Amino acid sequence: MKRRNFLKTLGGSLALTTPLISKNVSSNTKNEYKWKMVTSWPKNFPGLGTGAENLANLITNLSNNRIMVKVFGANELVPPLEVFDFVSNGGAEIGHSGAYYWKGKSQACQFFSSVPFGLNAQEMNAWLYYGQGIELWEKLYNSFNLIPRPAGNTGVQMGGWFNKKINKVSDLQGLKMRIPGLGGDVLSRAGGVPVTLAGSEIFTALQTGVIDATEWVGPYNDRAFGLHKVAKYYYYPGWHEPGPSIECIINKQAYESLPDDLKLIIDISCKAINIDMLSDYTAKNNLALKFFESENIEIIKFPEDVLNKLEIISNDILKEISTTDEITKEIYTSYIKFKNDVSDWTNISDAAYIKTR
Repeated sequence: MKRRNFLKTLGGSLALTTPLISKNVSSNTKNEYKWKMVTSWPKNFPGLGTGAENLANLITNLSNNRIMVKVFGANELVPPLEVFDFVSNGGAEIGHSGAYYWKGKSQACQFFSSVPFGLNAQEMNAWLYYGQGIELWEKLYNSFNLIPRPAGNTGVQMGGWFNKKINKVSDLQGLKMRIPGLGGDVLSRAGGVPVTLAGSEIFTALQTGVIDATEWVGPYNDRAFGLHKVAKYYYYPGWHEPGPSIECIINKQAYESLPDDLKLIIDISCKAINIDMLSDYTAKNNLALKFFESENIEIIKFPEDVLNKLEIISNDILKEISTTDEITKEIYTSYIKFKNDVSDWTNISDAAYIKTR
């Protein structure tokens, strides 16, 4: 695609980048950079994998090939759960993944992916871009030699695939479920057994009984993995991931070596893909959901008492991890304050409107 067409696809998103970058940029047309992008997704996997490809292509085209980004899918250059360290150490200049995979680095990482019963996609973007979320994210990742940017969002996810019905909280007892991040911590405290698996491992694990249940993303991606072939019940809502942000992480030295105009192009590209991915999921999830309905998949809402118990547990865990260290406390305080403040508006705007149609 020609550069002018890429600019057209950005539309109004170009005007929205000012919170991230300076208006005064310098141009250096001489230097060229060949970058590697490693991801936690299978190559060209719908939504997540194609989002990484779109980001790489947008950076390459907008820079007129001054930054040429080559994408490596999960396991092509590095395992999916080693993207963070690989980029941090300079093995690749840029990565595309989810921050909740890095809870072992810092509990605070999870706030920049998704928090159970937390912000939805629209609210998450508002916190990141206009609620000092990105500034706090940069502060956290600075010690890991990384520059973070939001670069995608799936929207509210599904609750997952199960091979037994969940009628009450006690049904979670002993349940082996693939569920990462804070959602896994909540499940554990509810009596379940959280398992961390890369996406490519989920189907076989569920098929062979290594796990009893799994969450992945939503109908669009779950259909692509064929999860409906190895599980009986599809639950909603995705209490554990109401608005998961997908991250672009950039090696700090690589980013700072760029002239200002190329830094601007990276920031614009991340913001454009952040918007584009959410739109893609919103459009495609409903088509895949219709497919599941045509296949007579049993789609079930979690019982209210189960959701209520999980929310209580989630709130307790968040308060506990907020005491881990000063940066986690600072991020927790910012996130929760923004959630409480924005909920007043969401309740009388989006939530109220949805109930009318």
